[in-house]
Amino acid sequence: MITARQFRSGIAIEINKALHVILESQHIKPGKGGAFVRVKLKNFATSASFEQTFRPEDTFQQAYIEQKKMQHLYHDGSTHYFMDQSTYEQIGIDESAIGGSAKFLKDGIEADVSFHNDKPIGIMLPPFVELEITYTEPGIKGDTAKGGLKPATVETGATVKVPLFINAGEKIRIDTRTGDYSCRA
Repeated sequence: MITARQFRSGIAIEINKALHVILESQHIKPGKGGAFVRVKLKNFATSASFEQTFRPEDTFQQAYIEQKKMQHLYHDGSTHYFMDQSTYEQIGIDESAIGGSAKFLKDGIEADVSFHNDKPIGIMLPPFVELEITYTEPGIKGDTAKGGLKPATVETGATVKVPLFINAGEKIRIDTRTGDYSCRA
C-alpha cells in the first residue's frame, strides 16, 4: 500500500481496479484548510490523462509492472506476436494495447513489453527504428514551396514526412517517440 503523500512521477497505482501511472504530483498546503495532493494520472487502458486531488492519508494499492525484452515475430490481423528471448515463450498482444507504436513494428525488432499481473499492457520501442521506404513521389529539384517535406510510405505501412531528396528504396531512421523522420540510415 502507498499513501498519496508518497506519490512520485512514474509510480503505477490501481484506482477502482484500473491501472494508472502518475505523471506529476504536487503536495499543496493552502493557508486555510487541510493539505491535499494534486496528481496528474494516465489511465493505461484508455491512455486518457486527467487531474485528481487526494487527501495525503488516502491509501492505494501500488501496482507492480514487469518489463521484459521481447522480439516481434509477426502480426496476424490486429494481433502482434512477441517472443521472450530467454524462454522462447510466445505471446500475442492486441493492437489496442500497443497503441501508436504498432505502425513502426517490423519482424525481428526488439521491444520492452510491460506486464501487469502476467498480462501484457503495452510496449516501448527503441527510440529510433530503421525502415525502408516502399513508396514516395519523386522530389522535383527546386520545389521547396511546401516546406521541403513530402509523404512517404515505409515497409510497415506507416506514412511519415521526409525531405524532398529521399527516394523509394532508401532506408531512413524514424524517431518512434514522435513519428518523425530523423536521418538516412
